[in-house]
Amino acid sequence: MITQRPKGTQDWYGRNMELRTEIERIGRELAASYNIKEIITPVFEHTVLFARGVGETTDVVQKEMYTFNDKGDRSITLKPEGTAGAIRAYLENSMYAEPAPTKLFYVTQAFRYEQPQSGRLRQHHQFGVEMIGSESPLCEVELISFLNAFIGRLGLKKIKLHINSIGCPKCRKTYNDALVSYLSAYEGELCGTCRERMKKNPLRVIDCKVPSCKEIVKNAPRTVEYLCDECKEHFEELKSLLDTMNIPYEIDTGIVRGLDYYTKTVFEFVSEDGFTLCGGGRYDGLVREIDEKQDIPAVGFGCGIERIIYFLEKEGVELIGTSRPKLYVGLLGKEVRPEGYKLVRNLREAGIVTETDYMDRSAKAQMKYANKIGAEYVIMLGSDELISGMVRLKNMSDGTEKEIGIEQVLYEMSLI
Repeated sequence: MITQRPKGTQDWYGRNMELRTEIERIGRELAASYNIKEIITPVFEHTVLFARGVGETTDVVQKEMYTFNDKGDRSITLKPEGTAGAIRAYLENSMYAEPAPTKLFYVTQAFRYEQPQSGRLRQHHQFGVEMIGSESPLCEVELISFLNAFIGRLGLKKIKLHINSIGCPKCRKTYNDALVSYLSAYEGELCGTCRERMKKNPLRVIDCKVPSCKEIVKNAPRTVEYLCDECKEHFEELKSLLDTMNIPYEIDTGIVRGLDYYTKTVFEFVSEDGFTLCGGGRYDGLVREIDEKQDIPAVGFGCGIERIIYFLEKEGVELIGTSRPKLYVGLLGKEVRPEGYKLVRNLREAGIVTETDYMDRSAKAQMKYANKIGAEYVIMLGSDELISGMVRLKNMSDGTEKEIGIEQVLYEMSLI
C-alpha cells in the first residue's frame, strides 16, 4: 500500500455510514416540517470571505484554515464552517428580494487544521440552519426548538441548553473597555495570542482554551452586565419565550462562541460533562461585513455530524437497527441466472431488500453466506425449481419452510 488516509480524516462505510445517513435523514425530515429549504455551496471560497466574515482574530482564521493559491494566483480556502458561504450565496443570488425570512439548511464538509480528537476531525461534516431577515428573538427560539426536537429524535438525553447574550456593537464597546481594564492587571500572565486579542478583539480572550487564561477570565466582567436596553430587552424576551415553550435552559456567561460574527444571542447544547454538541446564535453584522450595501439580521446554528455520532456512542444510543436483507435468492447453476436475477430485480423494485449470489458458491456455501449477512428468508433456485415452478421459502430465524410458487414470491414477501 503506497499511502494511508491523511491525519484527521475518516473513511465512511458500513455501520458508521448508515448512522451518518440516518442522522442526515432525521435532519432533512425535520427541516421539511419547519419549511426550511436546502442549500449547497462550494466546498472552497475566496479566502477574504472567511477572513472578513469569520473574523481575523479567531483561531479558525489565524490557525486552522486550509488556504492555498490556485493556478490563477487567487487565495482560496476550504470552507471551515457553513454560515459564511450560505450568506455569500444569499447575497450573490439576491435572495433578500424574496419574502423574508429566508430559511436555509445545509449538510456540508468543513475543514479545520486542528488536533484531531473524539468527535472532531480536520475534515468533518456539518448540519446547519440559517434564518435570515428578522431581528425577532422568535427566530432564536425557532432554531432552539428545532435543535431540541432534533436531539430528541436522535435519542440523546444528557444534553442541556446554555444561553448567553454578548450584546451588539453599541454596548460591546463599553464592555470591551471594562474587560481590557480587568485584563491589564494580568497581561503578563496571558498567553501571547490573548495579549494580541486584548488589542484587537478583547471578547476572544473569554474563549481561550489555555488553562492559565481560563483561570484569569473566571472573574472577568461578563457581557450580560453591560447590555444596552435593546439587547437587554431582546434577551429577556428570548428567555420568556423559552419559558413559555417549556424549554429548560441555563444562563452561561462563559459562552461567547469562537467566531467574530455573533451578536446578542449565543447558545450551545452541552453534555453533563461540559462538552458541546452544537451551537449557534445571532449574527446581525455578518451580512453587512460581506456586502456593506446590505444590513440584514440573521441567526443560525451548526452541528458536527461526527460530534453527534460521538455523543450517541457515549450515551449508548442505538439510532439504527441492524441492516440486513429481507430475502436471499440462491442461484444454483448458470442456467437459472436469467430468471433468477429477473426475480431479484422485481423484488428490489418493489422495495424488498434482496441479495443473491455473484460468486458461483455451492448451495451449502450460499446458505452460510445468507446466514452471515443476516438474511431473514432464503429461497434456493435451481433447474428443478425452474421446471416445477416451485421453491421452498425458509425462515432463517426458526428454520421453518413452506413451498410456494415462484410467481408467488413477490406477493408472499410483501406480506411479511
